[in-house]
Order: sequence, then C-alpha cells, then structure tokens
Amino acid sequence: MRDPRRTSKIVSYILLAPIVAFFVSPILWLIVTPFSIRPSLFISLNGFTLNNFARVFQNRTAINAFRNSLVISVSVVVLVTTCALFAAYVLSRHDFKGRNVLLYMLVLFSSVVSGAAAMVPIFILNLRLGLINTELGVILTLSGGIMPTALFILKDFFDSIPRTYEEAALVDGSSPLQVMFRIFLPLSSKGIIVIAMLVFTQSWSNFLVPFVLLRSTSKYPVSVAIYTFFSEVGVPDIGMISAYAFLYTLPVIFAYVLIERKFGFSFYGGIKG
Repeated sequence: MRDPRRTSKIVSYILLAPIVAFFVSPILWLIVTPFSIRPSLFISLNGFTLNNFARVFQNRTAINAFRNSLVISVSVVVLVTTCALFAAYVLSRHDFKGRNVLLYMLVLFSSVVSGAAAMVPIFILNLRLGLINTELGVILTLSGGIMPTALFILKDFFDSIPRTYEEAALVDGSSPLQVMFRIFLPLSSKGIIVIAMLVFTQSWSNFLVPFVLLRSTSKYPVSVAIYTFFSEVGVPDIGMISAYAFLYTLPVIFAYVLIERKFGFSFYGGIKG
C-alpha cells in the first residue's frame, strides 16, 4: 500500500517543478549566455569567450551609463535617507495638527508619484522647471516616488524605540536634534541600512523615469542604455545585451552581500538595537 504522504510529496514536487524552472531559467540564461560564443535566447554554452564583455567596454555609451546610474542612485540614496530621517523623527515623536491627514496622504500617493499614471504631470512639471534632460530632474522625481516608503519604514523603527530613552536624554539636557543623532540614529542604524539598500535598488533599476525625462544618450543610465544594443531594424544583439545585463546586476548583488555580511538583515527593537 502506498504511503499517502509520500504520494502527496511527489505530486507537490511535480507541480512545483515548472514554477521553479520558470524563475530559475532567466537566472541561468543570464549566467551562461554572456560567456557563450554564439549567444541566443536559449540556455546553451557552445564555447567560452569574453568577447561579449570586450564589446561592451568598447562602447562609450555603455560605459558612461554606469557612471550616470551610479551618480543618480547614490544621489537618490543620500537625499531620500536624509529627508526620511528627519521626517520620520517628527512623525514618530511629535503630535501636530494635520498629522493623521499627512500620513493618510502619504499612504495614498506612495505608489503613484513615480508610476506610469503620474508620468504626464511629472513630465510637464519637469518641463516647466527646466529639468528635462537633466540628471537633477531624474533624481528629484525618483526621490519623490521612493520617499513615502522609506519614511514609513524608518518611522516604524523610531516607533519601536521606548520613549524612556528620549525622556532621559532630554532631562540630561540634550536638545531634540541631539536626541535624534545620539539615540534614534544608532538604534535605527539597521533600518537606515535597509532603506539605503531599498532606495539604491529601486533607483538603479528604474527605467520609466529616465526614459521619459532624458533625451541625450550621453545621460542615459544603464537601464535605458541597454536599449541601444539593437540594430537599425530592431534586431537585438544578444551577446552585448546579456553581457551588459550581467554587469548591470553586479553592483546590486555586491551591495547586498556586503551589507548582509557586515550588518545582517535581522531587526531589533530599541532595547536590543
């Protein structure tokens, strides 16, 4: 007689196998194809070569795009993290008129500001401000779209810190600004790291905003520059695209591994921070 648990497990594996293959196949393709002599849309390594990477490094637009992406992403991280730090402290520790309305509005528009539904007014706003085809326009637009999410994450960390810490510091003569930097900042360091990683990933991978706001190929980030690897008739250069995509993923993977090894992603409250 067959064991029903064993049969159920076999059926589960059979059903899950196509799902696993669906998600694993693109990763395998990205790892294998850049090093293939005859790259294609199928996973096949018919000879090892680094020629695809050499062609990428010979493309000036492709190399400049990495610098542009780095400038945009780092700028967005600094701007969002700094603003979210002060805003989250105020929303977490100060009760003022209109606070609940402000929080509601942030929740409502947190996923709309930089989305496709808002690109027309965003484009018009950047046009009137003279920010079309500028990195500043892209940085401010991306920052506005990511800010609410970063603010809410950091506010949750601030909310978990006992008020007794703050009260003791204020009695000791510390100013509210000193309380934030000496107590809230150290105890929420992991939250700030998480926000920085999240903001960097989203700004590094964003395609729509720079595609709409930038006009010069010399200012394209990597997410947009990868579309230049097409022939005049629209045929993709699989070798360069795969090699460029491989290089494109390395900064995010490197940042994740570095932060995971140095800080980890475990979360603690105020007492264990």
